[in-house]
Amino acid sequence: MTEPAVARKRLDLHDPATRTFLRLLGNTLFVSVTNYTVWFAITFYVYLETRSVFATGLIAGLFLVLTSMTGIWFGSLVDHHDKKTMMLLSGIGSLVLYAASFVVYTLAPDGTFKDPASPFLWVFVTLLMLGVIVGNIRTIALPTLVTALIAEDLRDKANGLVGTTSGTSVLVTSVISGVLVAQGGMTYVLILALAVLLLATVDLSVTRVPAAAGGTAAGEPKRVDVRGTIRIINGIPGLMALILFSTFNNFLGGVFMALMDPYGLSLVSVEVWGFLWGVLSAGMILGGLVVARTGLGRNPVRTLLLANLVLWGITSVFTIQASLALMIGGLFVYLCLMPAAEAAEQTILQKVVPYERQGRVFGFAQSVELAAAPLTAFLISPIAQFVFIPFMTTGAGVDLIGGWFGTGPDRGLALVFTLTGLIGMAVTLLALRSKQYRNLSKGYLITETQPSEQPSA
Repeated sequence: MTEPAVARKRLDLHDPATRTFLRLLGNTLFVSVTNYTVWFAITFYVYLETRSVFATGLIAGLFLVLTSMTGIWFGSLVDHHDKKTMMLLSGIGSLVLYAASFVVYTLAPDGTFKDPASPFLWVFVTLLMLGVIVGNIRTIALPTLVTALIAEDLRDKANGLVGTTSGTSVLVTSVISGVLVAQGGMTYVLILALAVLLLATVDLSVTRVPAAAGGTAAGEPKRVDVRGTIRIINGIPGLMALILFSTFNNFLGGVFMALMDPYGLSLVSVEVWGFLWGVLSAGMILGGLVVARTGLGRNPVRTLLLANLVLWGITSVFTIQASLALMIGGLFVYLCLMPAAEAAEQTILQKVVPYERQGRVFGFAQSVELAAAPLTAFLISPIAQFVFIPFMTTGAGVDLIGGWFGTGPDRGLALVFTLTGLIGMAVTLLALRSKQYRNLSKGYLITETQPSEQPSA
């Protein structure tokens, strides 16, 4: 049955609340550029200094462990305190941690970072990771501000702009990181990070945010309240299943964090890899702009699953041959679809979760979804190093599939991506046929006929 045609509404740039949202989004872009630059750079730097896939995988695992451990707490802070204040404290916290890491970097003896077991290296990495993780307070606060500042029927488009911002961040920082690391190690990266964070903090401090976008959990005890958050999630049919589905996707997605840079750097230099990510990230911008213009359709739950089906299909084939063109094409389409998947999940949560609980639900979702990825990052790096790479270099894989798949260390990494994609496709197909999918779709569509609980801005 064909859905009735509806007029496409667009964000009103003359609306004060919309202008506030766009300014906050722009400020977040600057902070994201800073954090992405630091994250790309430290991954590049550690691999180039130590040449250890295990070290880069350990960094990814530690980052995801710390992120998952802090998500619910950050969500509680967002719900119980003024959101602008929390965003400011987030920026200041990152600024302080980056400054401390700069001190460690300058005091470390020459050559110490070439040793993957160096205490200086891991203190340095940990300070940088904490600085990036503190920035996640913004990641949780921003979608709740979409709820507070943007009309319900325009939130999917606003979430598309958030995806565009993420793509722009990756585009800019991947290029910057590769060049800066190649030219000056981490020195230039940290100087740039400190300068940008200082300017962004000053800008945010003078930005006026409506009172309705402040703390919303009035009268509740200021604690993490995991039980209450789980009770809310369980009370919405299919929502816990959605979070668990995203958790499994992140379990498989840990492969990307642990192995993508080593695989790419096995094919091209760090400068080329940085510029390549800059070009590819235009896909995220394009995908986000499409969502911002057209929305996600009447049922974002279906959109989310279909997007994931295509994403995992691409993952299963983009490294199937040692072809730079195939990898570039596959990653570009992958990145084009990522904003739609992310915007769909945010739109669903903004629709079905009460506003006063959204910070904690977004934080809970972040914690649970990322909890599986550290396991992947910790396991897949040594498995790739000691199982898949030998399998495709000197092992049985050379005779079994080496004739058409290729041989060597990079083909061992490629095989991990192919198997990951096939598993992801199978799980997504099962989700599309599940009762939980039907229940969540029905619940989302039913709420369209009910009054919005958007706070007055």
